[in-house]
Amino acid sequence: MSGKHITQLQENSYMKNRQTGFTQETSAAKAGISVRSGRRIEKGERAEHKERKWRTRKDPLEAVWDSELVPLLENESSLTGITLWEHLDEQHPGKYPEKYLRTLQRRVKHWQATQGPNKEVMFRQSVPAGHQGLSDFTHPNTAITIDGKAFAHLLYQFRLAFSGWRHVHVIQGGESYSALADGLQSALHTLGGSPKEHRTDSLSAAYVNSVEKQRLTEDYHNLCKHYGMRPTTNNLGVSHEIGAIEAPQGSLKRRIDQAIKLRGSNDFSTLRAYREFLEHIVDKLNRRCKGRLAEEQKTLLALPKHRFVDYAELSVKVTTSSTIAVKRALYTVPSRLIGESVRVHLYHDRLDCFVGQTRVINLPRVYPTTPTGRARRIDYRHIIHSLAAKPQAFRFSQFRDDILPDAQYRALWKQAEQQFTPQEACKWMVAVLRFAYDYDCQGTLATELRLQAEQGALPDLQSVQAKYLQHSSPPPIPLRQHQVADYDQLLTGQWMRQEVCGE
Repeated sequence: MSGKHITQLQENSYMKNRQTGFTQETSAAKAGISVRSGRRIEKGERAEHKERKWRTRKDPLEAVWDSELVPLLENESSLTGITLWEHLDEQHPGKYPEKYLRTLQRRVKHWQATQGPNKEVMFRQSVPAGHQGLSDFTHPNTAITIDGKAFAHLLYQFRLAFSGWRHVHVIQGGESYSALADGLQSALHTLGGSPKEHRTDSLSAAYVNSVEKQRLTEDYHNLCKHYGMRPTTNNLGVSHEIGAIEAPQGSLKRRIDQAIKLRGSNDFSTLRAYREFLEHIVDKLNRRCKGRLAEEQKTLLALPKHRFVDYAELSVKVTTSSTIAVKRALYTVPSRLIGESVRVHLYHDRLDCFVGQTRVINLPRVYPTTPTGRARRIDYRHIIHSLAAKPQAFRFSQFRDDILPDAQYRALWKQAEQQFTPQEACKWMVAVLRFAYDYDCQGTLATELRLQAEQGALPDLQSVQAKYLQHSSPPPIPLRQHQVADYDQLLTGQWMRQEVCGE
């Protein structure tokens, strides 16, 4: 219809019908526009709609918006529309009735979005399994009585950030180091492990001066160190830095309130009965995260056996593959340890392995790259002599790529596969690794072989052996020729008589 605004929806409908195969007349009819408008759309001649800058009706807030309300918003941007309307009603009685409230609210909202200050951004976290546990204290919403007497207490809650598993402990008294230590250790032993990091609030309620603060900080760090956790605290007054437990505190207290209403009484006969009541609530909450907890428990650190020991102690058996499995990681050890039970002192950066009281090897620790993955540390030097006795085992070994010590040797293996037969390639690669170990020339040997390969082809095994085995010839031994008379004496036994006479 002439003079009527054509919407974007009509344009899209017209073009879609045209692309489907309809005529201009049919497409225009379906879109509700004229054929002439359809032709202009196809030619791209449609005029762009300019932004409307005029009002269609009188602004009821024109007299007070810029002069009174904007200065108030600039001074305090969080003022709401209803607060400003009540202010206008007081300053100008009867002039701005309640029917203008919705208009004022929309105007405030638009001003805050277009001219207001920037707002604080909250960054959602995705914590990997077994990485972080959090602690916090809270007061229950409902007053609790024990045998009719008011029971003043706090609820300490520990929560795993990944799975959401939680543990609640009743604390009599205020926030303190002893309360934190009691609650945290109770939670960790119930869980059966500890996360890599522990986070709590600033614990400002637990100290009154700088001396107490320093002592609390040292005790907290020692407590976390004992369980292998990294101690962290959020900044004072910034509760969202520990938001992964602040929100669960609210849900816990709401659950307690509902359970007490269902129970019909907030009085408990004994403290034990109250604790069992809380455990029942927490158990129901933990059922929701049962699957994620099972996944996270695989990544938790083992609880230490001795107090303030800076390592976890494990006992593992060396397999027939000359490997040990420790914390989702596989390590090779010298083959002489096969079948032995090895005691491992597990540090954050290394493994000390003991047979009895003798340390037999020290290994750098490796970590999986994903929470559910596995890691390997295969050292060819531990198994090369066994592999040299049966080199064909190298071809399909599960550790084949890990046995090769670096990228140069992996490139040599690829070229050996192309140049030699499979059997010859295995013998060649294993022999090279053995020479690298026996002659301590891993880097130089790989460089030499790569240079030869770039010049044409890899040297055959006989050439490599000729170069290195020549250094293993026995040292010259001087020979002394005996006299013939010496043999006569040996045959006649005279040497025996002379020896007896000498005695």
